[in-house]
Amino acid sequence: MSLINTEIKPFKATAYKDGKFIDVTEASLKGKWSVVVFYPADFTFVCPTELEDLADHYAEFQKLGVEIYGVSTDTHFAHKAWHDTSDAIKKVQYPLVGDPTGALTRNFDVMIEEEGLALRGTFVINPEGVIKVCEIHDNGIGRDASELLRKVKAAQYVASHPGEVCPAKWKEGAATLKPSLDLVGKI
Repeated sequence: MSLINTEIKPFKATAYKDGKFIDVTEASLKGKWSVVVFYPADFTFVCPTELEDLADHYAEFQKLGVEIYGVSTDTHFAHKAWHDTSDAIKKVQYPLVGDPTGALTRNFDVMIEEEGLALRGTFVINPEGVIKVCEIHDNGIGRDASELLRKVKAAQYVASHPGEVCPAKWKEGAATLKPSLDLVGKI
C-alpha cells in the first residue's frame, strides 16, 4: 500500500539542532510543510553530500515555510559528533533526528531490516500531516536538493490551486494544466 495521501503515524524522537537536543513528534511536522529525508548512516559517503546539498538550499526551503528533518537509525549523540567533526555536516541547520529503535524508519516503510538502516526515502508532508510526495530508492543513488525544492513548490501550488496540476518539468511561474475533457488526447 502506498503512503501517498496517508497521515503520518505518531512518533517521538530526539534530534540534534543548533547545538541542542530537541524532541520531535508527529505534531512537530504539522502546521507547516515538512520534508523528511531518511538516509542510511552518519559518517558515511553519499549521506554527507546529500545533507550538505540540503543545507546549501535550506534558506530556500525556509522561505517556502518548509522545515527539513534528516533521519537515520543513528542516535542523536552520533548526529552531534558527526556535526562536530564533518565540514559538510557543520552546515546543517535543520534537525538531525535519531531513530535508534527504527520505529520512525518503519513508520515510513524505509527500514532495511537485515541491516538496521534506512533506505534513501524522501517525504513531503503538508501542514495537515499528509504525505504528498514519497520517493524511495537504492542507497547508492544520491538525491538532488534543487529537484526536491521543485517538487515542494509543485505540491504547494497544487494544494493552493484546486483543479490545477503541474506537468513534467514544471517550474514556479510556468503554465499548469486544468484537467478536462477538452485536454484528452491533445497533450
